Amino acid sequence: MSTTTEYQVTGMTCGHCEMSVREEVSEIPGAEVVEVSSATGKLVVSGDVDDAAVIAAVTEAGYTATKA
Repeated sequence: MSTTTEYQVTGMTCGHCEMSVREEVSEIPGAEVVEVSSATGKLVVSGDVDDAAVIAAVTEAGYTATKA
């Protein structure tokens, strides 16, 4: 079952930041749609993904995420 989960990401300031987060999160198996906004700090992931995997991917990209 596909779900949509929102996370709050801190540290993003530009389009490059968004791209880094999007690339890391998109590599998670089950991630179908990844939307990132540096303006709002929001990350929305659709698909069958584990929260810990998303947070770890954001950390790998160099930012901090919490489930919103």
